[in-house]
Amino acid sequence: MKGYIKERTLQVARYISGTQETIRQTAKVFNLSKSTVHNDLSKRLVVVDKEMYEQVKKILDKNFEEKHIRGGQATKNKFKEMERAR
Repeated sequence: MKGYIKERTLQVARYISGTQETIRQTAKVFNLSKSTVHNDLSKRLVVVDKEMYEQVKKILDKNFEEKHIRGGQATKNKFKEMERAR
């Protein structure tokens, strides 16, 4: 693995570990694609730093379990805004 990929993977992992943000939010902060962030955290991080991988995996699993709740809330907010615009 190239050095810059390893360093990026660690930076992304530290960020998610510190902020508990989603892959989508993290991708925006680092100006990367969601696929790149996901691959960094799910495939590369386990090779680079096993302990950090375990921490990040817990956060990603929690975010995955809550995904439907955030989606429902976003839809609710969208329809509230549409109602106000009328």
